[in-house]
Amino acid sequence: MPSQHRLTTTPKRHWWHNAAIYEAYPASFKDSNGDGIGDIPGLISKVEYLSTLGIDAVWLAACYRSSGVDMGYDVVDYRDIDPQYGTVQEIENLIAKLKAHDMKLIMDLVVNHTSDEHAWFKESRSSLKNPKRDWYFWRKGRQVRLPNGMYERQPPNNWESIFKGSAWEYDKLTDEYYLRIFSKQQPDLNWDNPQVRKAVYMDMMFWLDKGVAGFRMDVINMISKPLGLPNAPVKNPKSPWQDATALFCNGPKVHHFLREMRTSVLDRYGDDIMAVGEVICTDNPEDVRAYTDPDRCELNMVYTYDLFGIDMGPGGKFTPRPWTFAEFKHDVTRWQQALAYSKGAWQTTWLESHDSARCVTRFGDRDPKNREKVAKMLALLQSTLGGTFFLYQGQEIGMINLDPKIPLSKYPDLETQRTFESMLTAYAAHYDIPVERIDMSPVLEQVHLKARDHSRAPLPWTTSSTSEPHAGFSHAPASTKTWSPMNTDSAICNIESQLNALDSVLVYYRHRLDLRKRFAETIIFGDFEPVESTLDDGGVFAYWREPLVSEAKKAKGKDAVGARDVLVVLNLSNQEGVEFEMPQVGEGEAVKFFTLDDTYGMEADGVVRLLLTSFGFGGKADVGSGEKVVLGAYQGLVFGY
Repeated sequence: MPSQHRLTTTPKRHWWHNAAIYEAYPASFKDSNGDGIGDIPGLISKVEYLSTLGIDAVWLAACYRSSGVDMGYDVVDYRDIDPQYGTVQEIENLIAKLKAHDMKLIMDLVVNHTSDEHAWFKESRSSLKNPKRDWYFWRKGRQVRLPNGMYERQPPNNWESIFKGSAWEYDKLTDEYYLRIFSKQQPDLNWDNPQVRKAVYMDMMFWLDKGVAGFRMDVINMISKPLGLPNAPVKNPKSPWQDATALFCNGPKVHHFLREMRTSVLDRYGDDIMAVGEVICTDNPEDVRAYTDPDRCELNMVYTYDLFGIDMGPGGKFTPRPWTFAEFKHDVTRWQQALAYSKGAWQTTWLESHDSARCVTRFGDRDPKNREKVAKMLALLQSTLGGTFFLYQGQEIGMINLDPKIPLSKYPDLETQRTFESMLTAYAAHYDIPVERIDMSPVLEQVHLKARDHSRAPLPWTTSSTSEPHAGFSHAPASTKTWSPMNTDSAICNIESQLNALDSVLVYYRHRLDLRKRFAETIIFGDFEPVESTLDDGGVFAYWREPLVSEAKKAKGKDAVGARDVLVVLNLSNQEGVEFEMPQVGEGEAVKFFTLDDTYGMEADGVVRLLLTSFGFGGKADVGSGEKVVLGAYQGLVFGY
């Protein structure tokens, strides 16, 4: 049996510790007006659905008025809603509707950059002497001498854009370049300017005054740039542009800015306002803890990205990287232990977002017969990990990636198109042959696996039919195209057909979310300890979840409700008949396993036992130390001690 870790005191708990937060991608959730684009009224119409799922808060992905380049992440006005989605009043209606169902609203906060159509940037670029000139990064270009003796103007430094190419854009009007780490329509804000920070804080308060419960902060660790904007180290001598993430991520003043944001804005609305940060390109646990340590008063939690990037090769997102089960297990273990609640830390548990592909496709074998098994196994994995639970729309019904037959030209995501074009151009230059002769099928295979377009496809509410050509997402006629291609499998994957099907992925998620709250001391707040023998490259991954119960309560016989040691055993592979030897839990003791109707609680000998499976189990009910259990492909089992 694992060693027992018990706290005598625990950090203060907030609503978001126990919460299940659902990310709604506005363009793809539900279309209410038949234009093929999801909207806020559509989301309002489905609040009851989210309530029955067991959701505590909705994170609404970017929906501010934008220039339409990067799906809302190019903000034109932080205090307005893009007309394609609705109005500010409809956001207020959404907040009220959610509150009526005991749910909260989390808004996206995109303040590393704005749109080039934002009023601030229009003023900034109007002249060298404009008062807002220093609100963005403007620099003269470099004069570089060419081999022929001539000089050429080049960008101020060698930073590469995340969307490939130079991170600088030349502006003819003032003969200077501006920094834009993403697209040319997304200029970076200069957070060193206190007027910028004050303006951002005022925009945040605009939404907090309306009842928003917090923010998900987009690429928030990029807001501080290094003094002088030095060149990045040359890692790719064949390219003039170099990866500069080590320079513009986790910059010198980022923690100062976040502490200021906390004290100047968030704390004014109480300590229950939630701040979750997207902290990219940061894989050191100590660096992450620097953002989330409660004593530092910055963020409440961040997203960790090891699993997100586990299959991304050295050439970028659309290059392959074979990953192993051992890597997968070690990634999970590392973050669960490094950011444990018992260590004064906190974390998120997530498998999908609007920036990822579908987890069933990425981590399964893509065999249709195993689809539901993979979805439930991953649901069991995520729901038995500590931290705040984030569920992305469509994940609850086991949605998979877009059909590979859908042509790349139909993929609307700017990142997908720009990255593919950049790789095509680079390959042509490297091999010195025309672009039309380049075989891009290996890249397309990676696009079909990892493009963001897959998770952004519209949500199927019903089976597609003559009367519902868009599977209930939109009631527009078949002649009206949805903003993004829909998947072609709505007949077997839609919300309506899964709502009341007892063995559906949707119902399974509903039970798992309920389970987390019933046994929060173990699953949400408890410690994580892997069974060391399963950290190899085999398919089995087993780990203990140990409850946190103070020694004082334990001595008085007042263990917290749901405080039971739990052993989770997962088969991550498609192999049948995989054996797992039960670890020692004490001389002569047996681990009890309950199999009827996927029930997760029972009374036996005065003890509530936490016991479940991802699908049918043919083994015996009582399993002792050292005995073997046999798992099917993608099967998950939970044993209560």
